[in-house]
Amino acid sequence: MKRVKELNTKFAEVFGPQTTQQYFSPGRINLIGEHTDYNGGHVFPASITYGTYGVAAKRTDRRILVYSTNFAENGVIQLSLNELAFNPEDGWANYVKGVIVKLEEQGYSINTGFELLVEGNIPNGAGLSSSASLELLVGVMLQDLFDLDISRLELVKTGQKVENEYFGLNTGIMDQFAIGFGEQDKAILLDTNTMEYEMVPVVLEGYAVVIMNTNKRRELSDSKYNERRAECEEALRRLQKKLKINSLGELTNVQFEVNTDLIDDETLIRRARHAVYENQRTLEAKEALSAGDLVKFGHLLNESHASLRDDYEVTGIELDTLVHSAQKQAGVLGARMTGAGFGGCAIALVEETGISKFENNVYDEYMQTVGYAPEFYVAHIGNGTTKLAD
Repeated sequence: MKRVKELNTKFAEVFGPQTTQQYFSPGRINLIGEHTDYNGGHVFPASITYGTYGVAAKRTDRRILVYSTNFAENGVIQLSLNELAFNPEDGWANYVKGVIVKLEEQGYSINTGFELLVEGNIPNGAGLSSSASLELLVGVMLQDLFDLDISRLELVKTGQKVENEYFGLNTGIMDQFAIGFGEQDKAILLDTNTMEYEMVPVVLEGYAVVIMNTNKRRELSDSKYNERRAECEEALRRLQKKLKINSLGELTNVQFEVNTDLIDDETLIRRARHAVYENQRTLEAKEALSAGDLVKFGHLLNESHASLRDDYEVTGIELDTLVHSAQKQAGVLGARMTGAGFGGCAIALVEETGISKFENNVYDEYMQTVGYAPEFYVAHIGNGTTKLAD
């Protein structure tokens, strides 16, 4: 692969010539099932061919040297195995430290430092999960370099622990799971309650998933993500006064509606309604995709966005403009925001022959309404995090 060879050359430039190992970790899109993962529901993500490359080599001392071509102005960031606490000045390198900390807490030994060069082609802040991509890249790299006897599921859980415990974000496990377990041309129907999953072939027959980037940066820690999670937890707590459930994902739509009086708060009812209904939509979407019913699948995408806009209130003018414009275009079966919201990306199911016209029309309307340019990418579903062949 040409880019990997170029990164090897860059590694030698930055750190000096030596034997290296190469890795790739994808980003992800979520076809449907948004804000259901921390509510014990189902999600339906897929890893994509955009992602993060890494080139690494072990050292013999305890120093860690990291460099990103995306932040070349920062130069080489110097770290140490003796000092792995979060430090805002270390920027993206905190993800490297966080993975080491969480692996060592589980008893795995990282006994020397290393040098790591990374390059990502996931749009920064787009909500395609560049952070989880980096976490799994570092995890697989450490597993390989230090011969760690750790399962892929434990690496996935380690990535989530970095988010939850090292950075203090109450994120679910969907991003790391999709990136760790992804397979080419397949989406993953994951029950976040049980961690049972099913690989579902994605056969779009003349259609493609187009990623639409708002180009509005979405900083997860600055968003209302934790607030929404707390609202759902409070709704669940009120339902549990009568219902023997451990998560909102256990309820059917009917069961939820006949018990809304237990919640007794309009905002909390709307938040919980999204979690329950979105879980059911995700199950229906898997059945529609499996049956080749793309029209039904598209309708479910549209319903998902409406719920995220009205009940969960995590969209905003940028995402709504992209999605509403996309839904009006000829050859579009459905569109919705994807990711946590408050910026980032949306996806649309678009007839392949009309993608260029679709992009032009949506671009024009977005520019007129929002005032700056969106970006478009055709999503190809690829494999999960892996060591690349020499």
